[in-house]
Parts: sequence; structure tokens; C-alpha cells
Amino acid sequence: MLGKGRKVSGRGETVAANYAFGPHEDDVIIKHRLLTRTTTTRGEPPLKKLQKKFTSLFVELDKDDDDNHANCEKLAKAFLQELSTFEIPLLKSKAVVDANLREKHNFDELREEINRQILQAQNDIETLKKQLEEAKIERRHKEECEAIRRLIAMQPPRSQTLKIISDLEKEIAALDSENTASSRMLELRKKQFALLLHVVDELQTTIEEEQKSLIEEKEQRSGMEDANGGPEPMHVD
Repeated sequence: MLGKGRKVSGRGETVAANYAFGPHEDDVIIKHRLLTRTTTTRGEPPLKKLQKKFTSLFVELDKDDDDNHANCEKLAKAFLQELSTFEIPLLKSKAVVDANLREKHNFDELREEINRQILQAQNDIETLKKQLEEAKIERRHKEECEAIRRLIAMQPPRSQTLKIISDLEKEIAALDSENTASSRMLELRKKQFALLLHVVDELQTTIEEEQKSLIEEKEQRSGMEDANGGPEPMHVD
């Protein structure tokens, strides 16, 4: 690790302590200490000390000297003591590993639960979105229905509307009757006007013929008078 935070009394600020090792060297040292059970950079590693104790005991037991019984017992006690000392950190490490495994298992379960809750929340969000859209559509329909209801409320009652329609139908029927009567009257006037024009034409023809007859008769009389030598004397009754 690069740095470790520490509290400065009086100021309450966190200051990063500087180390001489980089991240890579720091990881190598930690790994080496875990493998050799070394808790400090000073002194001999516990595993090496245990190995030396075991080697000394094995060498002493391998001797054929009968007087080294006390020395062997002493070395055996020292080896057992060192083994016990070496075993304690192992037990602690095992307890830490077991605790870490349990914690990891708990974290995995918690992560699965969180993921499940996230998926459930996403599904709930999608469902709520759909419900929101449906609510918007329903609200729009209600607003449209309300607008239509207001328009209907502004209209007169049905009975009044039916009465107006009935009056209009009667008025239309009366207008139709009047239109029919007017059409018949107009047709009659057309016929009368045509007859009048025909009579006028015949009358004009008759007048022209009478005038022509009078002129011819007058000319005939004038011709007869000229032939007789003068006009006839008028007889007075």
C-alpha cells in the first residue's frame, strides 16, 4: 500500500504517511510476509526459526550418545513451544480466512439481493411508466369527455330542440306548399301571358287586314267616281 491515513491531533485533518516502497514492492513484501508468517521486517522469520528448531532436534536425536536425553528433551520442548507459537498465527489466519469467506459469502448474497432488487426496481419502473402512459391517456379521454359534456350542457334541452325541429319542419312544409302554389301561379301567369300575346297578335293581324280592306275599298270608290265623272250627289232624307 502507498499510504496510510493518520489523524493529526489539534487540527483534525487526515495526513497521508509516506513510505519508501512503491505499490509493486509493497505487494511483494506483503505476499512474502504471509508466506513466511513474518509480521515485521526485522528479525528472523518464524518459519525459518521453526525449521532451525526442528533441524537441531533432528540432529540431536540422530546422535548415538546416551547422555543427550536431557538435551533432546530440551530441544523437543523448544520445538514444541516454537510450533505452538507458529500455530497461533496460523489459527488466527484461518479464523480470519474463515471470517473473510463468511463475509464474502454474505457479500455475495447481498450483491445477489441488490441485483435482484435492482432488476425488480427496473421492472417496477417499466410497469410504472406503462401505468403513467395509461393514466395520461385516461386523463386525456376524461378531459375530452368533460369538454364534450360541457358542450352538451351548453345546448338547449332535448324537448326544446325537438320543438324547434318540429317548428322548422312545419315551416319547411309551409314553404314547400307556398313554393308549389307560387309555381302553379307562375305557370298560370305564363299561360295567360302567352294567350294574351296570341290574342294581341291576332288582334293586330285583324286590324291590319281591316285597314288594308278599308284602303282597298277607298281606292275602289275613288276609281268608280272617276269613271262616273264625279261624285254622286248626296241624298238628304
